[in-house]
Amino acid sequence: MPAFLTSHFYNLSEPELWVGIGLLIFIGIAIAAGVPKLVAGTLDARAAKIQSELDEAQRLRAEAEALLAQIRAEKAAADIQAREMLAAAEADARIMEAEAKVRLEETLARRQALAERRIASAEAQASAEVKAAAADVAAQAAETILAARLQTQKSDPLLDAAIGQIGTRLN
Repeated sequence: MPAFLTSHFYNLSEPELWVGIGLLIFIGIAIAAGVPKLVAGTLDARAAKIQSELDEAQRLRAEAEALLAQIRAEKAAADIQAREMLAAAEADARIMEAEAKVRLEETLARRQALAERRIASAEAQASAEVKAAAADVAAQAAETILAARLQTQKSDPLLDAAIGQIGTRLN
């Protein structure tokens, strides 16, 4: 049973009565001074501050999500661009390789043609030298044979002139 319902609580000599009266006076003064409004205002201000912080956190979260989506889109675009650049580089490398092969084949063909011309020139020069040497040998042999026959015969000036011209005409 509560103490304020008992009869001895309302005795003026009881300290509980005075504590109760003091409490009621204090509560009355606090109400008259506007403490409840002040406490409610402080609590409302704190609630508003917390709500604004929550709103700011929500706004920051939305910005972060938008930024994350933008970064992901940029990354996807960069990946696509990198793949396209790699494909273009590979295509360029294949083209350059084919062009290099063509240039190499052309260079080899030119060198082969040059070597064949040099060989043909060397063969022609060697053939001319062999023909000249054969003509010289034939002229010397003819001169020797004719000289041996002529020694046994008398000398003919026309024959001597013809023998002298054989060496120059064969060259």
